[in-house]
Amino acid sequence: MGPQAAILPDGARLHLHHGPIDLVIGADGERDRAFRAATARFATVLDELVAELPLLRQPVTPEAPLPHGTIARRMDAAVRPHCAVFITRMAAVAGAVAETVLEAMVSGARLSRAWVNNGGDIALHLSPGTEVTIGIAGLDQSALGGVRLRAADPVRGIATSGMGGRSQTLGIADSVTVLARTAASADAAATLIANAVDLPGHPAISRCPATDLRPDSDLGDLPVTTHRGPLTTAEIDRALAAGHALALAMHRAGLIDGAALFLAGRHRAAGPHFPSLAKEIS
Repeated sequence: MGPQAAILPDGARLHLHHGPIDLVIGADGERDRAFRAATARFATVLDELVAELPLLRQPVTPEAPLPHGTIARRMDAAVRPHCAVFITRMAAVAGAVAETVLEAMVSGARLSRAWVNNGGDIALHLSPGTEVTIGIAGLDQSALGGVRLRAADPVRGIATSGMGGRSQTLGIADSVTVLARTAASADAAATLIANAVDLPGHPAISRCPATDLRPDSDLGDLPVTTHRGPLTTAEIDRALAAGHALALAMHRAGLIDGAALFLAGRHRAAGPHFPSLAKEIS
């Protein structure tokens, strides 16, 4: 089945779906024109990715060749700063798709605000004087806090990774939400920070090769987490500290603007954008 487009019942959002890609889109301004532009751009997104999929699934090294497509180039730019560790361009695919569709909307319509949500990875457009508040939810959809972004802030991408996400993870975080200049950059960073929230070798954590669960996984035989048993408070804090250290390093390097890490009812935050998480969640 080809790309599907439908206006949601509230009349204010567009739903685009094709294969594994599922977008929910909103816009303030010339909404109809923006939605037409989004639908037109979305029509070829999956075909563009499939055309370069073998390369996109390969680990990125400093010598790795550049892909050709616009979306693939966004993915490459997002992950290349992290190529000292194992990462493939697929770590940024959701954010890169959201960015690409948003770019078509902003080019095709006059908009004060717009957003493309690709399964929790969000690309934002904010014109001068506007702002948006993004809620952070737990695995049970309980509210964990939120972040208020103004047009003057540099953040235009938000992404979440972890055990509650659609992708496989090497770590044990419930979720890690990252703010960055682009959605693709946030996506890649969230993946790596979620991987770092971990307790290697812990007997309460079960893992298996990624390809045992998904034969076409870009993670190959790397051990992905399948189950996390009970942990002590000290163990939870130790796992969070490992991810928090990486988040702080990325923030200092200018790769992200903030991160919120959640594990078993506790959390850590990096960067200035999470004031509602100032106190430990109990």
